[in-house]
Amino acid sequence: MRALRIRSRRALSNRSKLILFSVGFLLLYDVGYGSFRCLEKLLEMLKAKGVEVLVDVRAFPRSKIKGFNRKELEEELKKNGMEYMWLGDKLGGFRSEGYGKHVQSDDFREGVEVLLSVARNKRVCLMCLERDRRFCHRRFIVEALRKLGVEVRDLVRDQ
Repeated sequence: MRALRIRSRRALSNRSKLILFSVGFLLLYDVGYGSFRCLEKLLEMLKAKGVEVLVDVRAFPRSKIKGFNRKELEEELKKNGMEYMWLGDKLGGFRSEGYGKHVQSDDFREGVEVLLSVARNKRVCLMCLERDRRFCHRRFIVEALRKLGVEVRDLVRDQ
């Protein structure tokens, strides 16, 4: 388990507010479940990376793919010794004002704070649908985390 040492405190600003985080040593993963045809493959990769908490950042935690609806996912993760956390209310996509503006909101800042508080104690993986984060709102979350000095790796691509 390798993590980068964070050299300094970083700030995430919210218009007139400035919140300082001391993130310490943090490594998070992110994944788009569109990379998997079945839940078992995702569970296998999560276990291999030592993930303890899967953080669902979908605004609507439903899926046409069997196993990826919120209730099913919660049950299967629990059976496999992992936790499920939904942060779609704070970090989910589909914002009327656009996600770029949402990044500046109190909700986004609060979502990042919750995420970091969990990640300080447990290995976390962010999850949404899109395989490639460049085409997903996860890219904004990952960018904000990296600005804070957090190392974020793609669960599938970063071996």
